[in-house]
Amino acid sequence: MIRQTPQPGDIGLTSITGAVGRLVQVGQWLLGDGFGAYQHAFIVLPGNRLIEAQPGGAEIASLDAYADRDVLYVSPSGLTPAQRKAICDSALRYVDVPYSFLDYVALAAHRFRVPVPHLRRYIEATGHMICSQLCDRAYLDAGIRLFGDGRWSGVVTPMDLYNQLSSPFRFLAAGAGHVQARLATLGERPNPPAGRKS
Repeated sequence: MIRQTPQPGDIGLTSITGAVGRLVQVGQWLLGDGFGAYQHAFIVLPGNRLIEAQPGGAEIASLDAYADRDVLYVSPSGLTPAQRKAICDSALRYVDVPYSFLDYVALAAHRFRVPVPHLRRYIEATGHMICSQLCDRAYLDAGIRLFGDGRWSGVVTPMDLYNQLSSPFRFLAAGAGHVQARLATLGERPNPPAGRKS
């Protein structure tokens, strides 16, 4: 669902300007996203902070860094405070993890079914991540699977996050069972499956 005011654990989606933005757009085009509106994703942290993948490694920054940019904040409906904390705690474990443009090549090889040895292991590895992989991995480490379509962990772009989370109905259909299971393990009372409110 789309949020007007960011909360810890939300994913921020925005565009990137300059040469880096153009490189990311080309990478996303190779992955079938076309030249989508969003080329960057980050996790909102408490205290007006965020964590994001950067060419020099994942880093913590102030949300104010994006004050003059259009940012769309998305997250699954019904996240509890405990889940939001778990997402942020998970994301913080990836500070300084290197960024890798080779991940775009690997994701393109996967999309075009190029038989590359150990491709899945490379894509799912957490020693190098693009921005959307960091977001997806933080959720996964917190016990929340954003995609229920059987994709490999790490096969995700900013536009995938937008397409999955900008509509609450899409996420509820694909991943509500994973969230409900995680609620139970966190000791939270799950929402009833029908008639729930966001």
